[in-house]
Amino acid sequence: MNIFEWIGHALAMAGNMAWEILWPLILGFTLSAIIQAVVRRERVTRLMAGDSPRALAISTGLGIASSSCSYAAVALARSLFRKGASFTSAMVFEIASTNLVVELGIILALAMGWQFTLAEFIAGPIMIVFVALLFRLWMRRRIVEAAREQADKGVAGSMEGHAGMDMSVQMDAPFAKRLFSRAGLTSTSQYFVMDWAAVLRDIVIGLLIAGAFAAWVPKEFLQTVFLAKDPALAFILGPLIGPLVAVVSFVCSVGNVPLAAVLWNGGISFGGVMSFIFADLIIIPILLIYRRYYGTRAALLIAGTFYIAMAAAGYAIELLFTPLGLVPESRNAAVLESSISWNYTTWLNIVFLAIAAVLVFWFYKSGSGPMLHMMGGSPDAEHDHGAHDHGAHDHGGHDHGHGAHGHGSHDAHAHAGHGVGTHDHAGHDHAAHHHAGHDHVGHDHDHVGHDHDHDAHEHPAGSDADSEHSMHHGQSTTTEPHRPDHEHHDHGTH
Repeated sequence: MNIFEWIGHALAMAGNMAWEILWPLILGFTLSAIIQAVVRRERVTRLMAGDSPRALAISTGLGIASSSCSYAAVALARSLFRKGASFTSAMVFEIASTNLVVELGIILALAMGWQFTLAEFIAGPIMIVFVALLFRLWMRRRIVEAAREQADKGVAGSMEGHAGMDMSVQMDAPFAKRLFSRAGLTSTSQYFVMDWAAVLRDIVIGLLIAGAFAAWVPKEFLQTVFLAKDPALAFILGPLIGPLVAVVSFVCSVGNVPLAAVLWNGGISFGGVMSFIFADLIIIPILLIYRRYYGTRAALLIAGTFYIAMAAAGYAIELLFTPLGLVPESRNAAVLESSISWNYTTWLNIVFLAIAAVLVFWFYKSGSGPMLHMMGGSPDAEHDHGAHDHGAHDHGGHDHGHGAHGHGSHDAHAHAGHGVGTHDHAGHDHAAHHHAGHDHVGHDHDHVGHDHDHDAHEHPAGSDADSEHSMHHGQSTTTEPHRPDHEHHDHGTH
């Protein structure tokens, strides 16, 4: 077999795996987008100030309702920390966001088996408990203070723009009404497209690595490395070596599932493969981001604590599942045994590709396309929020009162649906917002110090997304965020 045949075999394996997991990925990201669209992040952030069980439970819930992109989760965790969340709560949010999300559970069930999904949602909280306990033992106040000082510098990492976007539906209405409104569809399409854009690179890299492993690395070699023929030694080694394999694989959440399947087929223990899946938060690029975000000492403490907690969770889940008979006996992960053919997978792929096409179409129709260019922005840099086409939306019960126009110190523009939610930006340039004749029926938008222009909103330096608009006509008020699907916008009578 020559080099081209080797490469072709690896690419074929990667392509087969991609085809097998396509519809579960689309389903998972669609459900995740729906959850994110109806959960208002800012309403629960203020409850994450401590490290009590309640605060950690809230952090876990917020993580479950967030993007599964590891880089975005890490960036958002720092944003929450800067806004008052405790360090432990921010790290717990990070773990839940990458390991307890619906899309990961679905892909695990279809690619490897339902036992792995069950293990993920049991071992994940176990890992969170270990992290909380270890931080109580090791995280000294001076380290936290130094980490907060470093975090407040706003050093850029990765996916800062994506992490700062709160695109959730802001209307006060029942769940179903919010979800099936135009704003709900727009928000769902935004989260769907943005989450795909955030993790697509890692999914492709993960598939290529898994394809190469499956095609080039003999199963006997992996069995030797993982001591598969000695169950006792394999149990001890697996959770220790699993995270180390993840560290050097450079593959993040969801994207590491195909490689996890290869490792499982190769003989790694059940606890070892679970600890590997958890370890997307300590891959080398993310460790370097921790250092930029929080300083060297805090980064080392995060890495050590996470590694121990991941290994401990791996041991715990195998000890729990083995006597219950829940550890799969077969080592033939479905994702590695498949090939492209006219079967139920192909039909489901066609259906879900059609759903994805509808969401992508609506994303661009609502004028949200420019958001893709802001995904990697700095947390404190200027962002150009341009070309937001406001579609049909009828405002009722709000009062637009633009007073003292002239954007001087623009405070707390949430812009849910404009692609910018809770950014800590000190200078946004909101350009090319197209308002198609918007009908204001009793709206109260309290813009203080705005220089209002129908084609371009200039936000000079001095904007602070953590503060609120205040003192409109002598009263303290708060702005309602704009949605990008507004119609009949009339600025003639403010």
